[in-house]
Amino acid sequence: MSDTDPKRKLDELEAKLAARRMSQKAVKSHQEEHYSQGQLAWRMVTEMVAGLGIGFGIGYGLDVLFGTTPFLMVLFTLLGIAAGINVMLRSAREIQAKQEAAASGEKTRGHGAADERENDGD
Repeated sequence: MSDTDPKRKLDELEAKLAARRMSQKAVKSHQEEHYSQGQLAWRMVTEMVAGLGIGFGIGYGLDVLFGTTPFLMVLFTLLGIAAGINVMLRSAREIQAKQEAAASGEKTRGHGAADERENDGD
């Protein structure tokens, strides 16, 4: 009897460890989602700053080339800001569309599982 008792305890311990590992995996996926939201925010900031920098660079280069000191630099900086905002808004729409598609997919799967449970009871 003493030989099977340690075996049973070991099996119980392995089951507890497996349950613990599964709960930690669920927490990790939530953290990864959090980081992906941060990455999306940095992507949008980078797009905005890139538009501003490129517009400034083109404007300054043309001002040096043509000798029109602040005029083209200001114009192209404003155009760069507008382009950066446009790209940011497009990215936000793309992200929103993906989130809505994922949410509608989860709702569809959720209703299907509930229907299957109801049918199993009949």
